[in-house]
Amino acid sequence: MKTKKIDFSKFSSINIGDTLEVFLLEDPDDFTSDYYLIGSCNNILMGTQPPKLMKLSKKYDYIKIEDNSLKIGAATPSGKIASFCKKHNIANFEFVSHLPGTLGGLVYMNAGLKEYEIFNNLIRISTTKGILNKNNISFGYRFTDIKDPILDATFTLEYGFDEEKVELFKKMRSNQPSTPSAGSCFKNPQGDYAGRLIEAVGLKAKRVGGMEFSSEHANFLVNCGNGVFEDAITLIKEAQKNVLDKFGIFLECEVMILDKRYMNH
Repeated sequence: MKTKKIDFSKFSSINIGDTLEVFLLEDPDDFTSDYYLIGSCNNILMGTQPPKLMKLSKKYDYIKIEDNSLKIGAATPSGKIASFCKKHNIANFEFVSHLPGTLGGLVYMNAGLKEYEIFNNLIRISTTKGILNKNNISFGYRFTDIKDPILDATFTLEYGFDEEKVELFKKMRSNQPSTPSAGSCFKNPQGDYAGRLIEAVGLKAKRVGGMEFSSEHANFLVNCGNGVFEDAITLIKEAQKNVLDKFGIFLECEVMILDKRYMNH
């Protein structure tokens, strides 16, 4: 199996992590549960005790119109999907230009903006274990029960790319900081906002080392320069404890923490 050395302090969007050897998945049969499959690391916090890592090879970076549907490889970047849909006047993918990442990650966490979610137009996915139709997958807000690595996904094909939606999504994203981050740190609890809760317990703009909860948007944990894993974990735990103590709400991480001490397996 081929490997690739990746410096996660440059590769991950939050600019944290060591240089690690990552296996490249070409053949689905090579995947075992010993590995954690990463994408473009836009919602990843890489720890100092990471699991064994694997990444899809370039073989899975493609978009094609097939059988009157849209088939997209799981390693395809969101920007490439948005450009393809604009060029071919395809509807329903306008929002992906504002969601950094690759298709596999977007599907795995049912990424979206408000009511626009990747699952809205999904037909089926193929994984290392075979094909799964949408009605065999449990999914909800930033959640799916997909257990196996996604190789590609097929979507309904509708025409009519909407520039107005692109502008709408741009506005929705305008309050988000441009400082390196892993996107939203916590999922919004039902009927509330993680950012509001973090602010309510006095942690907006709180800094530990090189990390802080952004002064622009409290639910963004940002790297102000030289932030390290321990700084990030300290802030995450403090927010969870303070919000639980004050409101009785446990903030669930939206950012994926890749460190054996913080993972379920």
